[in-house]
Amino acid sequence: MVTMGPYCSSTTIVDPQANAKLPFLGLAHNHHRKRCSLKLPSSVLPTPSLFISNSHQPHDYPISLFPPVDQSVAAIVFGDGSESRLYPLTKRRSEGAIPMAANYRLIDVVVSNCINSNINKIYALTQFNSTSLNLHLSRAYSGVFRGKQGFVEVVAAYQSTEDQGWFQGNADAIRRCLWVLEEYPVAEFLVLPGHHLYRMDYQNLIEAHRNSKADITIVALSDTRDQDPGFGLLKVNSGNQVIEFTLKSERDPIKSKNIAYTNVSSTGIYLINRDAMSKLVKEYFPGANDFGSELIPGAISIGMKIEAYLFDGYWEDMRSIKAFYQANMECIKKSNMRYNFYDRDSPLYTMPRCLPPSLVSDAVISDSVIGDGCILNCKIKRTIVGMMTRIEDGAVIEDSVIMGSDIYQQKEDVQQSVNDDKGKTIPIGIGENTQIRKAIIDKNARIGKNVKIINKDNVQEGNREANGYIISGGIVVVLRGAEIADGSIL
Repeated sequence: MVTMGPYCSSTTIVDPQANAKLPFLGLAHNHHRKRCSLKLPSSVLPTPSLFISNSHQPHDYPISLFPPVDQSVAAIVFGDGSESRLYPLTKRRSEGAIPMAANYRLIDVVVSNCINSNINKIYALTQFNSTSLNLHLSRAYSGVFRGKQGFVEVVAAYQSTEDQGWFQGNADAIRRCLWVLEEYPVAEFLVLPGHHLYRMDYQNLIEAHRNSKADITIVALSDTRDQDPGFGLLKVNSGNQVIEFTLKSERDPIKSKNIAYTNVSSTGIYLINRDAMSKLVKEYFPGANDFGSELIPGAISIGMKIEAYLFDGYWEDMRSIKAFYQANMECIKKSNMRYNFYDRDSPLYTMPRCLPPSLVSDAVISDSVIGDGCILNCKIKRTIVGMMTRIEDGAVIEDSVIMGSDIYQQKEDVQQSVNDDKGKTIPIGIGENTQIRKAIIDKNARIGKNVKIINKDNVQEGNREANGYIISGGIVVVLRGAEIADGSIL
């Protein structure tokens, strides 16, 4: 069961009988015109240059010569990674489970892209700190495809008599899970990182892939991001074919001097033919663990046809605390949002939580996003306030991300909660007369009275984890469940 915002409140309960009459949860007005009916094969079309995707333009297609997307494509979503740059937000959760924009999780963005692209077979492969992510996926999307023979299925890491270890990478995870992934006779697998922020109609990608008769199509950005080491760089020829895949190093950005080639950045999104996937992970490179550094270069070396598909919309891969912070700050813009959470043609789905509306009393709030179930008696400016956040009298919050709470506390319950919690003397929430500026406050944090979280010494990097916080990129990050004593100055 899912909900979407803002046109369907996160407290909305969806009637499954009503949904059964519609393509996807009340989106009949949208999907009847966006259903993928693909163009003629490339053999009867002019040779294309680099495919350009405009994520904001709907497309009308002629009669399809290919099977419908909802029957022929399965998405494989990776919601976590062992080497996250979003620590400490990933100390107790995976990247895909990180709260975003008050009411959502990062994984919701990718799953919603699939739903809005008519892809109804979605596998989520999880391993590291996956408890929160697994619970969210199973609760949020258990009934999304009711009556449509679709699913969002969590495939957690496991050990078997053949494989005693954990997944060693995304390629190894797919190899180990092929027996599940090949249950349905799909034609292609869409491999997706689960922690990126973007909106894409994957049907356009599928159209380009099938028209080019490629074995693999890689989604790339129209601009090369030299500032981010670790990005996969594609060298693409004039015929749109990827002829080289390399990982950008810290010191040596790759630039092609040959005008016949173009360098573009990979997003880590791959559309792969079913047979090609099986042969790559089982026959050709049975020891490969990673797609980007091993399988794709290997596929190029054996002569597989690999195409590039350029995406020209907003895309953020959350490779740092600063990037995550800035992506949240984009949510509060009145215009020119990089990612529009209010797009009614491509809604963002999440779990319905049946929370009461937020209670605002004697508060001043401007240029902010407020989640459900909050109790606010304060001044808030340019801030994201997550669900069930309690902020007491006289507090001032600016330019910050408050992730909220997992526990909803009534006023009369606060003192009892303090008494019952082992050694805790401060209730969950933000205390009276506290000042917070340019900070990320993780869930269930206990911020006392008269606290100042302002990075008073303008520190850019600092590890104060023992004291309940760190500083990354000049942003103070208070850890999940941390307690900051009355009068503290951070």
